Amino acid sequence: MEGFPLRLKWRGSTAGEYSRDAAAGADGKPDLLLSAGTGYGGDGARWNPEDLLGASLAQCHLLTFLALAKKLRLDVRDYDDSVTVILEAVDKVKRVTKVRLAPVIRVAPRTDVEKVREMFFKAHKYCFIGQSITAEVVMEPTIEVLPA
Repeated sequence: MEGFPLRLKWRGSTAGEYSRDAAAGADGKPDLLLSAGTGYGGDGARWNPEDLLGASLAQCHLLTFLALAKKLRLDVRDYDDSVTVILEAVDKVKRVTKVRLAPVIRVAPRTDVEKVREMFFKAHKYCFIGQSITAEVVMEPTIEVLPA
């Protein structure tokens, strides 16, 4: 079993209007400035839970995909993901219902594009964040072969 400890700090008072700003940190890492989404009274310049969930899923998927590509000797050169997290009310409770991953994946000349696509979709099976959430994960990759 692995553990990943971190700290979350908030200061203020809920006796009146209160700040949604907090900071997360861990030993040896810079703090992340956090808040709620702007629709919930938060600071749009700070990371919110929806952003972090999308980033966690996208990063896990990327790392899993790159490991599979490396194992199959697929030469991936660039990966630029566009992630969208969708919140909806389900049974009167807000929840993340969908996360869309839409990367542009650039590969070396003569790389098997269909094998790259297959490994991208296979990565979801092995991405532990993807396997830990109940939201639908929509994957829409665009794969481009770089010129020789």
